[in-house]
Amino acid sequence: MKVIEKFLEYVKIDTQSADESSTVPSTMKQHELAKLLCRQLEEMGAEEVVYDKEHCYVYATVPASAGREDSPVVGFIAHMDTSPAVTGQNVKARIVENYDGGDILLNGEKDIVMRTADFPELVSYQGKSLIVTDGTTLLGADDKAGVAEIMEMAEYFMTHPEAVHGKIRVGFTPDEEVGAGADHFDVKLFGADYAYTVDGDRLGSLEYENFNAAGAKVTVHGRSVHPGSAKNKMVNAILLAQEFQSLLPTAENPMYTCGYEGFYHLDSISGNVEQTQMDYIIRDHDREKFEKKKEHFLAAADFLNRKYGKGTFSVAMKDSYYNMKEVIEKHMHLVDDALAAMEELGIVPKVAPIRGGTDGARLSFMGLPCPNLCTGGQNFHGRFEYACVEDMEKIVQLLVRIAGKAGGDAGI
Repeated sequence: MKVIEKFLEYVKIDTQSADESSTVPSTMKQHELAKLLCRQLEEMGAEEVVYDKEHCYVYATVPASAGREDSPVVGFIAHMDTSPAVTGQNVKARIVENYDGGDILLNGEKDIVMRTADFPELVSYQGKSLIVTDGTTLLGADDKAGVAEIMEMAEYFMTHPEAVHGKIRVGFTPDEEVGAGADHFDVKLFGADYAYTVDGDRLGSLEYENFNAAGAKVTVHGRSVHPGSAKNKMVNAILLAQEFQSLLPTAENPMYTCGYEGFYHLDSISGNVEQTQMDYIIRDHDREKFEKKKEHFLAAADFLNRKYGKGTFSVAMKDSYYNMKEVIEKHMHLVDDALAAMEELGIVPKVAPIRGGTDGARLSFMGLPCPNLCTGGQNFHGRFEYACVEDMEKIVQLLVRIAGKAGGDAGI
């Protein structure tokens, strides 16, 4: 199975997206991987290969087996970009064969060690092979592991005509990490009845619930006066920003929440006495609680405007995405098929809510029901990211089984 070979090739390509960019995609270097995927899809014989050069999307078809042309069309989607949080340039990946269950020295020169004390789940991979970095970059398993697994699945079907299946669509998106992965996704062109994003973490993860999400920018307008004569005149925007934060529930913070618990997250703060800006994200799985969180947030600003004067606080708030459970509950066969495929392959399912979002959340509300499947990676968005060789190979088998259930009896 060449999924690891594909993955190691893809992670060498820097596809890091950028938060503040105004271009589409946010970084032009994402096109390099898109072009490679198009070429590889064409070489394996995939049909209807489309490269959206303007927006950097890739679409392709694995044609249905004879007699299965009328089966439902299933899609598999992954994103090509990597997180802006840590550089993805000059990734040096290596495989730790037969991992012994202890700490892993990533970089002797820089004394970078992945310690089991910090990442206790590492021990569960003892005896398996792990793909790691040299500790100076992220790996890119989020989501190049998903890309490689989908490509390997597609190649399997193209080289095994005896495997019976319906029409399969594959799609690769840019800019998922900056919240724009679905912005220009052509659902009509994609033409699937439903799909799966392959963008989860450890083997067995299956997700069809995610946060309702909003972003909010708070601008605090102060008044700068020389501190020597500031009494009853200065309005310190920095201190007022701190007061705003103090009005939000202390326990509803990412540091103290898990599972279905939502939060307010102060992501950045900058400014001075005259003006200070705060960027927040607001999250909750429950739609009613989500709306109440937004109401509380706006009420805090309103309270402080009444205290310090109209216009002292201004808030720009925008919803980002919603909980796909609202859509998936009407198409639970997608979850049932994935669970059945896992059981057949001896994979222990780990069904849990996503404490974040995926392209699939937005695509579900765009008319393409789209649960999320595992990739075999861990520790995303950081220098301690890694992926498990055996798990990635098993996930290829999982994708083949799921595709077979949609329109045939494929097996691997």
